[in-house]
Amino acid sequence: MTFENHTPRPFTRSAENKILAGVCGGIATYFSVDVNFVRVLTVIAAICTGGTAALIYLAAWMLMPLD
Repeated sequence: MTFENHTPRPFTRSAENKILAGVCGGIATYFSVDVNFVRVLTVIAAICTGGTAALIYLAAWMLMPLD
């Protein structure tokens, strides 16, 4: 039985797919989905949660390093 050493992928903001801060681009890259899909989900979440998702976005902007 062999085990391969899989290092986790870094969770970073995107420098290429960025409009505001690159948070949605980084999330899209991490999960291998379209960046526009993540952006639409972020806007819908911000509206449905009354701004809580926007605060989470700002926290991610401050905490996630730029790639």
